Amino acid sequence: MNYDNLMQLALERGFYFPSCEIYSDAQAGFWEYGPAGVSLKNKFLELWRRQLVRRDQMLEIDGSQIMSKSVFEASGHLTSFADPIIKCKNCKSTFRADKLIAETTQDEILESADLADFDKIITEKNVKCPRCKGDFDNCRKFNLMFKVGIGPEGEEAYLRPETCQSIFVDFPRLFKTMRGKLPLGIAQIGKSFRNEIAPRQSLLRLREFYQAEIEVFCNPNKLNDLEKFSEIEDTKITVQVGQEPKLMTCKEAVDSGSIPNKFVAYYLGILIEFYEKTGIDLTKSRFRKLDEKEKAFYAEVAFDFEVETSIGWLELVACNYRSDYDLKSHSKKSKEKFEVMDNDEKILPHVFEISMGIDRSLYSILEHSLREDKKNERIVLSLKPYLAPIHVGVLSLVKKDGLKEKTDEIFNEIKTKYDAFLDHSGAIGRRYRRLDEVGAPLAITVDHQTLEDNTVTMRDRDSMDQERIKLTELDSILLNKTAFP
Repeated sequence: MNYDNLMQLALERGFYFPSCEIYSDAQAGFWEYGPAGVSLKNKFLELWRRQLVRRDQMLEIDGSQIMSKSVFEASGHLTSFADPIIKCKNCKSTFRADKLIAETTQDEILESADLADFDKIITEKNVKCPRCKGDFDNCRKFNLMFKVGIGPEGEEAYLRPETCQSIFVDFPRLFKTMRGKLPLGIAQIGKSFRNEIAPRQSLLRLREFYQAEIEVFCNPNKLNDLEKFSEIEDTKITVQVGQEPKLMTCKEAVDSGSIPNKFVAYYLGILIEFYEKTGIDLTKSRFRKLDEKEKAFYAEVAFDFEVETSIGWLELVACNYRSDYDLKSHSKKSKEKFEVMDNDEKILPHVFEISMGIDRSLYSILEHSLREDKKNERIVLSLKPYLAPIHVGVLSLVKKDGLKEKTDEIFNEIKTKYDAFLDHSGAIGRRYRRLDEVGAPLAITVDHQTLEDNTVTMRDRDSMDQERIKLTELDSILLNKTAFP
């Protein structure tokens, strides 16, 4: 199944859709989650908390989306957070330079390349405006920050381009009040905002998007002194350094130098274990090490966790060893002290970041789970049961003879404990197909026999097998089949 199939499913089954779509002036890059999408997203985040945040007793905060100008002066975003753009001299249309070059010439050029390199390729390849065939002005940088004015005087501030800056700014208070001890993970879920030049492909490049970020503060002198590394040393990950990806254990990755130390390898290991539980096909995944020109301006070492989809490889998680860049920058700008004690050693902690794109992750989960069952003429969204927007459909065979009332009674008994969907309308086969498309792993059908012996038919989404179960067993069966791992 491909992007178009998933787009149709998303629109028809309430996963996601464009914001303000009824108006002609609706802006690109803003999408909204419908009921099915919200349910899937919430379950994904609960799995993230269970598998990553709680595993290491990390702290979770919820920071402000609007932050002062000083924060982004210190972080470097006001000077370094920019994409290359070119403007047509004739029709004044603006394009992102690296993307236009790739689309029109098949030449790859990094977005971090020098501006002169863009101008050189555009001249040599005779790249013209795709709208009017006009010539371009020289390439320039466009800052992606969203500027806002606060109060009647319009005091300058910015929507955050990433959630992590509040974690860095809050670190001294959190370390002190929560009796922190290195290594210390601090997590945050929230929206970030980037004024993308050419947002496209629904959830894949947005101007307003969800992130789940973890910043792990550590002692840089102890990056190979990590007892819990033994928990994941045999976990297999695909690492790409250079051109060829290689499947290896986390221990082999450290021993071979593919990953610089046990500290980084540990977090890559628990990240891959998390994504395995989301249902993403890990044979289509890799940790790709970024070279000097690719990595972010604050990163010392960087790996992107990428997943292959029908439209190419998608970056889902940026894993950056940011060293002491952020804490040093905020300390210098604010004149506050960010050093902490690690046993008897006073240090300025280094930071390893796991910055997850929630929207792209959800897209990848959906695409990897969507399949066409040609034999049975149906579309099936084979989500993990604990991620499914609907856990169970509750159906009456017919609406007469007291079956509707019995079905309503069963639904009312389970609706606050599970995500259940009540459906009385249409042929039973068609109702099963609708549940298959939205990913519901189970369906129970109330029929005339139910009134006689208090049993119902339970149908499995993937196998389509049906079995008769007692209503007294329903709760325990649902709990067992839909519980988080």
